[in-house]
Amino acid sequence: MEERIISGEQQGREEDMEQSLRPEFISQYIGQEKTKQNLRIFIEAAKMREEPLDHTLLYGPPGLGKTTLASIIANEMGVQFRTTSGPAVERAGDLAAILSSLEAGDVLFIDEIHRLPRSVEEVLYPAMEDFCLDIVVGSGPSARSVRLDLPPFTLVGATTRAGLLSAPLRDRFGVHGRLEFYETEALAEIIRRTAEIFGVSIDQEASEEVASRSRGTPRIANRLLKRVRDIAQVKGEAEISLATTQEALGMLQVDEDGLDHIDHKLLLALIDSFRGGPVGVDTMAATIGEESQTIEDVYEPFLLQKGFIQRTPRGRVATPKTYSHFDREVPGL
Repeated sequence: MEERIISGEQQGREEDMEQSLRPEFISQYIGQEKTKQNLRIFIEAAKMREEPLDHTLLYGPPGLGKTTLASIIANEMGVQFRTTSGPAVERAGDLAAILSSLEAGDVLFIDEIHRLPRSVEEVLYPAMEDFCLDIVVGSGPSARSVRLDLPPFTLVGATTRAGLLSAPLRDRFGVHGRLEFYETEALAEIIRRTAEIFGVSIDQEASEEVASRSRGTPRIANRLLKRVRDIAQVKGEAEISLATTQEALGMLQVDEDGLDHIDHKLLLALIDSFRGGPVGVDTMAATIGEESQTIEDVYEPFLLQKGFIQRTPRGRVATPKTYSHFDREVPGL
């Protein structure tokens, strides 16, 4: 019984530490300078008019800070932050219950908003435009529509696949913010901040090494830092060194370009099993045992940006950079 209580306390401390990693205000948020600059102006203007911020759409690959930015918007506006996700809102009544519980100025954050059912999405349109809900009461000939007024609020939607949003929904967002992969310098700064919160010391070279292998993504950088910290702690290091960092990242199968074992499986299958492509994403997914959506959302954006693969009308194709990475000769050269 005592072990369970201790375990619960430890879990609570971990959750508190995870929450403490998130900056609370724009001034504390590292990176994404253009999006930050725009949001700072729009928020200040909304506060001067004493109005809620216009509905905001944040999009980009996972792990770049969309949820954190949504929370920052609520903090900067001085209002409550309510959160849900597209898959969790299955029926129009679910959304109606959430919207009717909002107070004036509240920020409602919907993660994976592209996965909202179409019937739910249609309820959202008048709520976003006119701050009202149209609810059908009864059924058959006696059915009637009732309009309920809502307090003005800000909807912040986040998606990794902006192309899957319907045009009517996308057009109702007045503020659009695209989050880009981070530069190594900004990631190294995030890592040093996280290390300080964890109460550990890390030298500059080690922080830059973790940053360079983090796929331009703060979430991955913080995850890698935790594991590097574990190894440094076991070795009794007072400060996380570059040598320990490289050893830890080698154990985690993260190479110098930030590619992990799944990336290696995908790229090696592409050049060995399919002669460099082209090959469809569903075939690739079946070959390496991953979901096609996971490949498209998690792995492909980084591989595309770094030039390891190309998308063509016929499928994915390996680039010469992929062959060079694995010390292979490019076919036909």
